[in-house]
Amino acid sequence: MKTIKPTAIACVLALSVLPFAANAATEQEKQSRNQIEDTYNAAKKQCDTLSGNGKDVCVEEAKANRKVALADLEAATKGTEKARYDAQVARAEATYSVAKERCDDKAGQAKDECVQAAKTAEEKAKADAKASRKTADARRDENATAAKADQQAANKKRDAERDLAKEKCDRLAGDAKTNCLSDVRSRYGS
Repeated sequence: MKTIKPTAIACVLALSVLPFAANAATEQEKQSRNQIEDTYNAAKKQCDTLSGNGKDVCVEEAKANRKVALADLEAATKGTEKARYDAQVARAEATYSVAKERCDDKAGQAKDECVQAAKTAEEKAKADAKASRKTADARRDENATAAKADQQAANKKRDAERDLAKEKCDRLAGDAKTNCLSDVRSRYGS
């Protein structure tokens, strides 16, 4: 009768747990999405008690909050720079849509200025999001460049140590030299 090694059992258990962990994350995301929708529906229902532009603003705020919450959830779930950028853009667009709806309370020149101010704020927020993304991309590239430079420095150090060890071997003769060079090759490669 063959015995099963503990490591094999651990591997089987780990592999059997992975789908459950993925399902738990997916289930949690579904619950979060449902909660966002429930919050939206409740907020929208409260808007039914209002009338006129107040109701329109209320509905627009409910939509904006849902849009931002979904974008934030997506950013948290994916964890990518693009998802974070998309969440910032969604926030800017949501803020603009609410501000624009509030401008409907005004008329004439005041309304035009209100809409223009809202549009300017949206464009500024989107520009800030784009700048943040470019900064993050630059940091990522800088970190990759620094890692490459660190690796090159480590390689140069290793090569210098190898050359020094070979130099020491060259001072020896016979079997001692052969053993020394063999040791250098095994330690440093080539």
